[in-house]
Amino acid sequence: MKFVDEARINVIAGDGGNGALGFRREKYIPRGGPDGGDGGNGGSVFLRATEGLNTLADFRHQRTYLAQRGENGRGANCSGAGGEDTIVDVPLGTVAIDKETGQVIADLNFVGQTVQVAKGGWHGLGNARFKSSTNQAPRKTTSGTPGERRELQLELRLLADVGLLGLPNAGKSTLITQLSSARPKVADYPFTTLHPNLGVVSIEAHRSFVMADIPGLIEGAADGHGLGIRFLKHLSRNRLLLHLVDVLPIDESDPVEGAVSIVNELGKHSEELASIERWLVLNKNDLLPPDEQEEHCKKITTALEWTGPVYLISAATGLGTKELAADIMKHLELRKLEREEQEAAAAAKARREHSESSDLKG
Repeated sequence: MKFVDEARINVIAGDGGNGALGFRREKYIPRGGPDGGDGGNGGSVFLRATEGLNTLADFRHQRTYLAQRGENGRGANCSGAGGEDTIVDVPLGTVAIDKETGQVIADLNFVGQTVQVAKGGWHGLGNARFKSSTNQAPRKTTSGTPGERRELQLELRLLADVGLLGLPNAGKSTLITQLSSARPKVADYPFTTLHPNLGVVSIEAHRSFVMADIPGLIEGAADGHGLGIRFLKHLSRNRLLLHLVDVLPIDESDPVEGAVSIVNELGKHSEELASIERWLVLNKNDLLPPDEQEEHCKKITTALEWTGPVYLISAATGLGTKELAADIMKHLELRKLEREEQEAAAAAKARREHSESSDLKG
C-alpha cells in the first residue's frame, strides 16, 4: 500500500435533540401538567490510535466523519436517546491539527489512546423543566445546541527510536537493509527513497530497536524544497539521529559542505529537532583504500569540528554496522534507565510533598 503521511478530513459531531412541548392528557385528569421531555445529547467524534495501521491512505477516500444526532424529547416525560459516538481509527503517531486555528487537537502516541476531536451538542430542555409555582403550564422549550464541526489536518509522524539523516544517496536505505528485514528501494541515484521506511533491528532475544529511514534531504528542505518539510517532522519523534555522510560522493561534492547543510536544515525546522542527540556515521569507507580510510575520515571530522561519537562503516559490505547497532542498543537502554530513575525520583518527591502537606493540615 502506498505510504500517505498527510490527509485532511472533516469531523462533524451530532446536534443535540430538541426539548418537547407536551401536557398530560388522561381521562379524569382535566388539568394534567406539562410532561415534555428533554432531547438527547449529540454524539461526539473521537480519534483512536490503532496498532496495525501504518498509513493515512484510507482518509484520501473518505473525508467526512459524522456522529449521530440526539433524538428529540417526547411526551410523558420521555427523554430522547443520545446520539452514538463515532470513533475513527488512525495509525499510531498521528497528530490532528485544527486547520482554522492551527492548534494541535490530538497527539496519539500509544495504542488505544482516544481523543475527542468534535464534541456533540447539548440536549434541549422540554417544557416540564420550566414548571414552577407561578407558571403551572409553561410552553417554553429549548432547542439542542449544534455539534462541533472541524476541518482537521492529519499528520503521521513515525515513532522510531533511531532516525537516519543525510543527503540523498548517503546510504540510509542500504544501512536499514543491512541491519533489519526492511527492504526499501536501493539504487545509485538520488531520491530513491520517496517515503519513510521502518525496520526493527534485533540485537538478541528481547533486545531490539526501531530504525526509520527518512527520504534524503537537500538544502532548503525546511522551506519545502525537494521532498522537504513533509519528512523533517518524522525525525522529531526519534530519540537518536544517525547522520550518514558519504565519504566519497559520486558527484565529487565536498562531504563536509553537505553535512553542514543538513545540520542547518535541522535548525531551520525547529530547535527541538536540532537538539536531538546525533551520531556521525561516515559511510562507504569500502570505496577508499584501507590505508587511507582513517586519515580521510579524520579530515572530515576535523573540518566539521565534531566532538560526538563517530563511526566508520560500509553499509554495503556490513563493515562496522554490527558494532554500530550494538552501541545504539546500549545507548537506548541507558537512556531508558535514566528516564525511569528520573520518573521514580519525581514520583517519590510528589509523595513526600503530599505527605508533608497532609501533616501540616492535620
